[in-house]
Amino acid sequence: MSRPANPVTLPLAEYSPKHFLLAVDGKIATVTLNRPERKNPLTFDSYRELTDFFRACAMDEEVKTIVVSGAGGNFSSGGDVFEIIGPLVQMDTKGLTAFTRMTGDLVKAMRACPQPVIAAVDGICAGAGAIIAMASDMRLAAPGAKVAFLFNKVGLSGCDMGACAILPRIIGQSRASELLYTGRFMTAEEGERWGFFSRIVAPDQVLAQAQALAKQVSDGPTYANTMTKRMLAMEWAMSVEEAIEAEAVAQALCMTTEDFARAFEAFSNKRSPVFQGN
Repeated sequence: MSRPANPVTLPLAEYSPKHFLLAVDGKIATVTLNRPERKNPLTFDSYRELTDFFRACAMDEEVKTIVVSGAGGNFSSGGDVFEIIGPLVQMDTKGLTAFTRMTGDLVKAMRACPQPVIAAVDGICAGAGAIIAMASDMRLAAPGAKVAFLFNKVGLSGCDMGACAILPRIIGQSRASELLYTGRFMTAEEGERWGFFSRIVAPDQVLAQAQALAKQVSDGPTYANTMTKRMLAMEWAMSVEEAIEAEAVAQALCMTTEDFARAFEAFSNKRSPVFQGN
C-alpha cells in the first residue's frame, strides 16, 4: 500500500497520472478509470493516486469542475479481486484498518475538493466504483448502468467508505438499506427515480453530457459554487437554525466577490454575466 512515487504537485493540466487517465480541457478535468479489460477495478496504488489527485484539486485555480468516468463501457467493478482482496485475507487487524482508512480517504478527498465532481456512469458500477459515484456531487447514467454496493456479497458490512452516511441522504433510508443489505444491482431507471442519478442519457452521450454539465457549472461563479459544495456538506451536521445562520455568513461572503458585482452590472445592462471566478 505504498503511495505513488509522484504525488500531485504540478498544475493538473501538466500532471500525468500512472493509474488513471487525466485530460484537462480548459476549466474541466476528466478522470478516466482505465483498465477496461477488467471493468476498471481499483488497486492499492490507484486508490492512493486518486486521493492525491482530489487533494491537489484544492491547489489548482484553473480547473473548476471534475468529471469521473470509466473506459470501455463500464464505470468500475470496484476493488481488484486479485490485487486487493487476495492480499487483504493475509493482513492483520492493523494492516486492514490502515487499508480501510486509506479507502475512506478517497471519499474524504472527493468531498473536500472545492470543485464539484460529476460521475458519468455506464455499465458496471460496483463496490468501490459505486462509492466513487456516490461520493460525486452529481451523477448521470447511461441506460445500461448498474450500481451495486457489493460488500455483503463478500462477507463484509455495507458500512464502507461512508456508504451508511451518504447513501441514505441521496436515496432515502429504506432504499439504501435494501441495497446495502442485499448487495443487489440498482438499475439506471431505479437510480434516476430514486434520485441517485440526475438523469439518464444515451450510452454514447453520457460522458459528453457530463462534460456539458461540467461546463455549465464551470462557467458559473467559482467562489459561490465552492461555497455551495462546502455548505451542502457542512449542513448535514447542523440544525436548521444553525444552517440558516451559516448560510447567512456564507452568502454575505459571496456578496463581497467581483462576480456578484459583475452579475448586477450585467443584469442592469440586460446582458448575461460573464463570471471570472473572483
